[in-house]
Amino acid sequence: MGGDAIGRRYPRSTRRRSAALWLAAVAALALAAAPARADSDAPIAGGHDGGGHWGYAGEAGPAHWGELSDDYQACAAGHEQSPIDIGRTSHADSAAPRMQYGPAPLKIVNNGHTVQVNYGAGSTLVTDGKTYQLVQFHFHSPSEHRVEGAPYAMEAHLVHRAEDGSLAVVALLLKEGAANPFLDRIWPNVPAEVGREVEVPGAPIDVADLVPARPGFFYYNGSLTTPPCSEGVRWFVIDEPGTVSKAQVDRFLGFVHENARPVQPLGGRRVEHRM
Repeated sequence: MGGDAIGRRYPRSTRRRSAALWLAAVAALALAAAPARADSDAPIAGGHDGGGHWGYAGEAGPAHWGELSDDYQACAAGHEQSPIDIGRTSHADSAAPRMQYGPAPLKIVNNGHTVQVNYGAGSTLVTDGKTYQLVQFHFHSPSEHRVEGAPYAMEAHLVHRAEDGSLAVVALLLKEGAANPFLDRIWPNVPAEVGREVEVPGAPIDVADLVPARPGFFYYNGSLTTPPCSEGVRWFVIDEPGTVSKAQVDRFLGFVHENARPVQPLGGRRVEHRM
């Protein structure tokens, strides 16, 4: 079976996973765990508040997350938190991860914190000899990561989970400019009812259409960007931003409003540039 530079597989057959497999994945990702088994931020953001309700403003906002629940202590006390401001980096001899993405049915939910697409089995990220399955992707506006102090209009997070429960997230920054054709396939299908997943018949998507064909990455060790802020998450921020139109940003903010956690101290962590 053939494939291109970023692992698109042909022929493009749509894969359908069972409901039981998806529920098991969500349950595993929603648990607050040790660093080696950090959770995916989007399933947690999908209405699973653990020990306390959280949001992005006021007394439930990021400055107070650590006070809302014992489960959220890492939000205040963690030392490797995300997002960060990407400034000075060091070159790394390590190879960039290999994204091997294929098409999947469009399963979309407005979970009250973000717009999230739950992804079918079979798409992977391979890095340092370890394979992570893509389980979902979601969006933030404005961007959570910054580059030399500058935010972007939006940011997409592609959340991957390995068999041992550890996570790797690919982040794509989106600058305001031309409309993004990929988002034009997502926004019209966002359900009006919060918390209800909708599968759109006959409309498979391929997340490979969202990311650059041969990207480089800013790599660092971090955390979830939502409660419980569990650490041990491997972050790969693509160094080539995409574009999004102002109208597309405005439509997203009409769904969930601004949903970006402020940048966190880098501390002694090193940011590598992997090519």
